[in-house]
Amino acid sequence: MILETIHSPADVKALDAAQLPQLCQELREFFIESVSQTGGHLASNLGAVELTVAIHRVFDTAKDRLVFDVGHQCYVHKALTGRQELFSTLRQLDGLSGFPKPHESIHDAFIAGHASNSVSVALGMARARTLQKEDHSVLALIGDGALTGGLAYEGLNNAGASGEPLIVILNDNGMSINPNVGAMPTHLSRLRSKRAYYHFKKWYRGLFGKRPMENRIYRFNHRVKTMLKKTLWPGSTLFEDMGFTYLGPIDGHDLPRLCDMLQWAKELNGPVLVHVHTVKGRGYPFAEQNPDKFHGVGPFDPKTGRGKKAEGETFSSVFGKTLADCAAQDARVCAITAAMADGTGLTAFAREFPDRFFDVAIAEGHGVSMAAGLASQGMLPVFAVYSTFLQRGYDQLIHDVALERLHVVLGVDRAGLVGADGETHHGCFDPLFLCTIPSFTVLCPSNFAELRAMLRRALFCLSGPVAIRYPRGGEGAFREDRSTEPIAQLRQGSDVTLVSYGILVNHLLEAADLLEGQGIRAEVLKLNEISPLDHETVCRALGGRGTVLVLEDSFGAGCVGQRLAAILAEHRQAPEQLILKNLGKTFAPEGSVPELEHRFGLDAAGVAAAVEEAVKHGQ
Repeated sequence: MILETIHSPADVKALDAAQLPQLCQELREFFIESVSQTGGHLASNLGAVELTVAIHRVFDTAKDRLVFDVGHQCYVHKALTGRQELFSTLRQLDGLSGFPKPHESIHDAFIAGHASNSVSVALGMARARTLQKEDHSVLALIGDGALTGGLAYEGLNNAGASGEPLIVILNDNGMSINPNVGAMPTHLSRLRSKRAYYHFKKWYRGLFGKRPMENRIYRFNHRVKTMLKKTLWPGSTLFEDMGFTYLGPIDGHDLPRLCDMLQWAKELNGPVLVHVHTVKGRGYPFAEQNPDKFHGVGPFDPKTGRGKKAEGETFSSVFGKTLADCAAQDARVCAITAAMADGTGLTAFAREFPDRFFDVAIAEGHGVSMAAGLASQGMLPVFAVYSTFLQRGYDQLIHDVALERLHVVLGVDRAGLVGADGETHHGCFDPLFLCTIPSFTVLCPSNFAELRAMLRRALFCLSGPVAIRYPRGGEGAFREDRSTEPIAQLRQGSDVTLVSYGILVNHLLEAADLLEGQGIRAEVLKLNEISPLDHETVCRALGGRGTVLVLEDSFGAGCVGQRLAAILAEHRQAPEQLILKNLGKTFAPEGSVPELEHRFGLDAAGVAAAVEEAVKHGQ
């Protein structure tokens, strides 16, 4: 086994070229077996095997800076940089992250998890290198999907104009910017990737450019060549117009050509874009045939490709079905998603109402603004988006939606802790920023029934912008629909009041049972709306209490508990003891949601322990 001998990139460089195909085969077998046990991002990594091996043959990532975009395809890189033995802990608590993390290894240049920022980050690194007079390469590895985000073009535009030595590798596993059709592009691609062509072009540049007259001849020839190329092959000119030397497209599974192309890009000493075609899921038929399904996958049987866990209804699927029902009822209802139709439960909606379904790709800010435009013309737009990605549209929420009080509905999916993807994907900021935006109503269902009721209310009863936040996965234990009450009392008690919203109320009910065993009677209150918070209602429900605990899976600064405390203090009805149970200032790592809740004391046992401690000190 060649893979067993690979403990660092130096071992990859030491291999004979004839051994590389076997290494790539073993890497694919390793990832299929490993990810089938832990879950993770499989298809993207299977497609990036040869490309990553080539990068490590040409560059030294301990010194050269390799910036991943999103980072879904970083598993191969991790396996080649001394972390093979950690894959049994992938995406688990205190285990190997599924994304690049500088704290894990010097080979991880920058954290990744959100799309389209790699070129901007890499340009900053390249400029720092130049200012500090250092000598190393800087690479940005970006997928064609991330090129649907506007930030990618901001970075490309600035990087191309900068003249900084920088290599952008476009891993194209879907479609080009413009389709390359016919034999001429293929011929030109092969010509441009040959060593003889590299050496000729370097000689040609050196020959013309030393004296003014020769330089003018070079520029004239370059313009003629560019015009010809635009006519024959328009796909490459976008990047060249931005200032990049464009190389490709080439077969991303042809290791010798990849190595040649990357070496040539390294020697060009300027902004270079290397366009690589890969096949997502390469080498595993189930993933090749269904790359979307195997993009992010739970544990599965590698022999059949079937998941090991049966999938039932989720908040996302209930949201999608209810929205489709609403669309059948009212022709103004339309749905927007940012490259997450399946993840947000909108696949059926897209099939039933294709003319009212809009996938804006990885462009959340654009999605918010387009929703505002639809609403301004009398439509009822619903933007279904993961909480962690909604952050990217914050300015548009204020400027394009809230200022005009437009009736835009947000389905804020994956709210709260989401588990294995870690700190870049937890939805722990939306309660903090949505509640500070004037005119926003923020609703928090704790079960499927309330989600259905709240979505209908948001569309047909409320005005202005409305956000409905709900967690990943299935419903909690609390089933009764109490969505019409701003603050619902789920359990009576006189010794302590426990407050939360969403499915966290289940932990409060369980904690109340634990506390009752200790002789402490706990009242449980559920907030159905966390914005706006009506002062009179808050004071009536919470005013004058002895001990109040507020449970949230968000950060502490600006949390709902602080806002409740401010209202009670303003009306001189502050509780004798206030306990805020949240994440504080700590980013939660990878791990299952129950594990993370237990670590941060957000589960029933943590709530009960905090109350018992407060009661003991209060006596």
